Amino acid sequence: MKIGIIICDRYKKCAGGKCFKAMQNREGAFDIYSKEETLETVGYTTCGGCPGGNIEYAPEEMIKNGAEAIHFATGFIVGYPPCPYISHFKEFIEEKYKIPVITGTHPIPQKYYITHKNLKTWDSKGWGEILKPTLCNEELRKQYD
Repeated sequence: MKIGIIICDRYKKCAGGKCFKAMQNREGAFDIYSKEETLETVGYTTCGGCPGGNIEYAPEEMIKNGAEAIHFATGFIVGYPPCPYISHFKEFIEEKYKIPVITGTHPIPQKYYITHKNLKTWDSKGWGEILKPTLCNEELRKQYD
């Protein structure tokens, strides 16, 4: 399985350590893939900064490199504020490029989970589905703190 990863531009210097650890261990949003299945990253880039100018073009290059799915990095979800465009980005890519988009990569770190729960950041409509791939359990979230 070949995937592309798009990260939030505010984390443009991120080396992807948590994402690649989760990919290797099939944790967080990568638990949808069998451990027997080889996962290969064929693209890793930022959204291009608000409001996501790179979203229009990066998926095309990833698909040319064989991408069969695109993951939005967990930073889109746990940054403050979380990306207000994430649903629009997902809808756009899936419609234009006919490729599945998964919201998240590594499990949400527990420290971010606690902060966002206290702030009620994710209480609004739509966040339940966005969070589902990376919510995991507390023990796993603590491993990504």
